[in-house]
Amino acid sequence: MKTTLLKKFGERIRAARTKIGMSQEVLAKKSGLHRTYIGMIERAEKNVTLQNMSRILKAMKIKISDFFKDF
Repeated sequence: MKTTLLKKFGERIRAARTKIGMSQEVLAKKSGLHRTYIGMIERAEKNVTLQNMSRILKAMKIKISDFFKDF
């Protein structure tokens, strides 16, 4: 069962990624993660680690504090 927190996090990642016009493939390459892993995070199928969250946000040039503002 997908938790609300995972769903909200995944939705925010997808929204941020599409806002800057970045594909899952490009985000995966820039973050050093696999494209299917990015997709699983966006669909709330994976519970992302703090380390990988940081890698994803850095790849999109988003500060962690800005990402979680009004979360």
